This record gives sequence, C-alpha cells and structure tokens, in this order.
Amino acid sequence: MGSPEFAASILAALGNHYDVRGVVTQPDKPAGRGKKLTPPPVKILAERLGYPVIQPEKMKDPGVFEQLHAWNPDFIVVAAFGKILRQNVLDLPRLGCINVHASSLPRWRGAAPVQAAIIHGDTTTGVSIMKMDIGVDTGPILIRERVKIEPADDAASLTSRLATVGATLLLHALDGYINGNLSPVPQNENGATYAPMINKEDGLLDFSQAAEMLERKIRAYSEWPGAYIRLGEEALKVCRAKVVPGCGVPGQRETCNGYPCIHTSDGKLVLLEVKPAGKNWMNAADYLRGSRAWISN
Repeated sequence: MGSPEFAASILAALGNHYDVRGVVTQPDKPAGRGKKLTPPPVKILAERLGYPVIQPEKMKDPGVFEQLHAWNPDFIVVAAFGKILRQNVLDLPRLGCINVHASSLPRWRGAAPVQAAIIHGDTTTGVSIMKMDIGVDTGPILIRERVKIEPADDAASLTSRLATVGATLLLHALDGYINGNLSPVPQNENGATYAPMINKEDGLLDFSQAAEMLERKIRAYSEWPGAYIRLGEEALKVCRAKVVPGCGVPGQRETCNGYPCIHTSDGKLVLLEVKPAGKNWMNAADYLRGSRAWISN
C-alpha cells in the first residue's frame, strides 16, 4: 500500500524478494496545466510489473476488504499510503501490517515527516520499520536507521535518500521478523512529535519569521505546495534562497548584488531561483532584470 515515488522504491525492492499478491494505491488525480488524470508512481510501477492494482477512494468502500482478504497476504507493507487502516485490515495478515516511515520515530509521526525535519532544522532524520497499530505511527519498532540531513537538502533529495535506505532496511527487517530474529519494541513516548499534513496555504512565506526558518521552508516545500510570496495579485514561487545579515522592516523588498531580497525578522532572504506565474523556473537575477513588480514597500 503506497502512492508516491518513495513507495515505488519500496515496492520495487519487495518485488525482487517476495510474491506481491496485490497493490493498493491512491486514485488517479489531475496534474499539470491541463489537469490530466495522472496515475500515482506506485500504480505505474505495479502495472509494469504485472501486479493487480486497486485504487479505492476510501478503504471502507464496498469490495476493498473482500479483495484484500482474497489476496490472503502474510503481511501488508505500507509506505506513504495516505489512508488510515481500520482494525479489520490491521488484523488481516498473519504477520500484521508493516510500515516504512520516513523519520526516526517517535520523532515526526504523521503525514509530513521529511518536511518537518527540514523546517525544524534537524541535522539527522531516519527510516523506521514498525508493526502498525491503530494509532498514527505509534506502533512498535522493528528496526531504525539514521540518515544525515545535508545543509542543501530539499524535500526531494532527502526523500530520495530515505527511500533507498528504507528499501534495504525493510528487507532486513522482514527477514529478521519472519525468522524470529527481530521482535517489535514499543516506542518511547518521550520526545514524540507530530508532523501534520501540509496544506497549500502553508507555502506562503511569512516574513515576520526568522530568515533561516524561511530558507528551510523553501527547501521543505520544494515539491509541494511550493514556497511563494505575493506580489499584488500574482504569486512568485521560490525554489532556492540564502540568508544574509540585515536590518529592516519585515517584508520590505529591495535588491542585493543584483538579486531580489526581502527583510525578515532577523536578517534578509536573498532569492536565488524563482518561478513567476505562468513561466518556468529561472535565475532570480534574470527575473529581477525583467520585473516591474519588484519594488520596495
């Protein structure tokens, strides 16, 4: 059970070592300017490998549990699925449901652990393989591995490394669990934190915040929803930025060595790569040369 590229990496590893009876993923969704229905990466891979696929809107939809039961799984692997599993599904497999979670639990339980780790300035994160219970990422841990967060990491680069680690770690965990060499260990509730689902509005940069926090948000929201600022009625997306010293009114716009920059609560944020509405990503200095909107408040 899974949907994005992270989950596709997990499925690929599973298929090389186990008999995959079926795949459950999110429904196709509109994407791109034309809003064309686009399948999730897991569906694309599953169909290429010849696995049966179902795409329920809700796990309680008619026929979903019956299909899971017909597949008669020894275990169900869940990775970035985005849907809550009820107790009847958790109890269905002989060995339970095994989750691949992109954090070092109990830190950053929830829907957006990669983004939360970057935003909060964590220097490390990790992958946790756990046996699922009815809570949100609260189940006992089979195995964990820490992964360093590099200063330039964005959500895409960090997720890619975590997917590689997670695929290898999952196979190790399943082998040990099936053979009785690994047992689930309850999580320590001390230090538990929660990473809630991200909304589109979260991408709007608030310049009353610290410059370093804003730079981390830009990297965390690189894939979705995208960090952006408002210039009148238009939104200017920001892909890369850097922090420089400065003192001014938060939100005041000016230029720094030919690049657009904005004052924050404790410094300035220099924009390095941006995307104006209806255009492609571009160097922010090129944007500034052709912009009439970038004026001081």
